[in-house]
Amino acid sequence: MAVQNNAPLPDGLEIAGYRIVKKIASGGFSIVYLAYDEDGNAVAIKEYLPSSLALRQPGELAPAISPENLPVFRIGLKCFFEEGRALARISHPNVVSVLNFFRANDTVYMVMAYESGRSLQDHILRRREKGERPLVSERFIRKMFNQVMNGLREVHTNKLLHLDLKPANIYLRMDGTPILLDFGAARQTLKGDMQKLYPMYTPGFAPPELYEKNGNLGPWTDIYSIGASIFACMVGAPPQPADQRKTNDKMETYFRKLEGLYSTELIDVIRWSLQVDPLQRPQSVFALQKALREQQPEVKEEALLDKLSGKLRGLFAGIGRSTAAATTIQENSR
Repeated sequence: MAVQNNAPLPDGLEIAGYRIVKKIASGGFSIVYLAYDEDGNAVAIKEYLPSSLALRQPGELAPAISPENLPVFRIGLKCFFEEGRALARISHPNVVSVLNFFRANDTVYMVMAYESGRSLQDHILRRREKGERPLVSERFIRKMFNQVMNGLREVHTNKLLHLDLKPANIYLRMDGTPILLDFGAARQTLKGDMQKLYPMYTPGFAPPELYEKNGNLGPWTDIYSIGASIFACMVGAPPQPADQRKTNDKMETYFRKLEGLYSTELIDVIRWSLQVDPLQRPQSVFALQKALREQQPEVKEEALLDKLSGKLRGLFAGIGRSTAAATTIQENSR
């Protein structure tokens, strides 16, 4: 992945009615700032600034773009702008809320609702540092990713693909509910238009078709990344990169190591999602979501508890021949 080598906008800058507070994130494609609107509401502003095409020095506002890079920069800018407009039409609790977008400094800015919390990646890393085992509970995975897929279904319904799903782009609010961030459609457009650009995907989370210039993209593309993100929750690292899997697939070894930590059903769902052949994966988010919901361990636990309760009732009935013991049981069961 390319790193951002451009200077961020200065703290305190007023731009289009917003006041920049500080840079909060950056990557090879963009810089994200915390800002306040005219009413004092906190917002996140994402600036289109692909580091492989544009260069901004400290103290400057507009980036310098060479004539040879300008056509591709403008293509990406147009895609970024159109993507912002499409996201602004989506209102879903598990998809980032786009409030506004504007042009300034020879580029485009997307204004989003600011949420307190942390990324799923930060959550995983903190638990890994503590040596938690399992790294993330199966119950958390099933519940949280069910909500992620609710948001992703809404995205797909609006004829959009995410194309960069990974734990760093799944944000957890303070109450634990997830939000999908940082869509990658504009990056994919750039990747297809110019060979010299850095890869606009994240190894391990990207399916094979994202490595190809004219890969067949669809819901199955995001589904691979969902499976990879769940795998990262279990292991603390992404799966083997898809290009390596084509020649020497080691994923089955990793799946076997997860046995005993997670249910067979969950491991099978991840195995299905991470098929190298797109046609062998779930073809819709609904299909994957349905599989994730079926045969949940909680159901088995409830059945086991019912069985244990039956045995306890039989035991208590035997003890119940003693009036004193029966009275104690009655008191304890209130």
